[in-house]
Amino acid sequence: MTAPASSATKPGFGSGHPSEPVVAHILSHPGVQRTPSAKLTLFQQRGFLLPDLCADLIALIDARRRPSTVSDYNGDDAYRTSETCDLDSAIPVVAEVERRIIEFIGLDAAHGEPIQGQRYAVGQEFKGHTDYFEPQGLDFHKFCAVAGNRTWTVMLYLNEPEAGGATRFKAIDKTIQPEIGKLLAWNNLRPDGSPNPSTIHQGMKVRAGVKYVITKWFRERRWGFSEA
Repeated sequence: MTAPASSATKPGFGSGHPSEPVVAHILSHPGVQRTPSAKLTLFQQRGFLLPDLCADLIALIDARRRPSTVSDYNGDDAYRTSETCDLDSAIPVVAEVERRIIEFIGLDAAHGEPIQGQRYAVGQEFKGHTDYFEPQGLDFHKFCAVAGNRTWTVMLYLNEPEAGGATRFKAIDKTIQPEIGKLLAWNNLRPDGSPNPSTIHQGMKVRAGVKYVITKWFRERRWGFSEA
């Protein structure tokens, strides 16, 4: 008899579309809050990660950070001014966070991108954007030819800056303040599977201190990337 798969590799709900099974799975966890909105599907859970685990991730981000980039460059050099790093799942602390995220959202781990860390110093921000890639965008084929577009986003705040750094969902005028270990999760698609422009959100400027977050995105197909 084959041993059961671990929660990090156990097949889940595939890509996350249709979304109903994913929504039901997320809501099965205690303490999950759903934002009342007909425009987008957005969840929060406080205290998803404990402070010591967040501190370990912050140290990794500080050691590996580089300037953040954007797809479909729009000519605005101040559009995204944060720093970014890719977090290797071979590192035990990263593997543990991967396991917890997969368990929370229930999606097939094979559809997940590697976890990415972001660091925002004073004055840094990420102006209004969506996490999916625009199907008509110049970089769409480069980023989506293999794995398809992004379906779900899971984002975690690792600390609380002294001022600023909130996440604002513009279409519903919802502003979420950073809290250590707080999780946000949202569906980037409409019910019919098309990209949902109401998911536009902004990483607002940090006014004092530094903000750290991690993000994991899921795709329509198994994760892979084309350099072509």
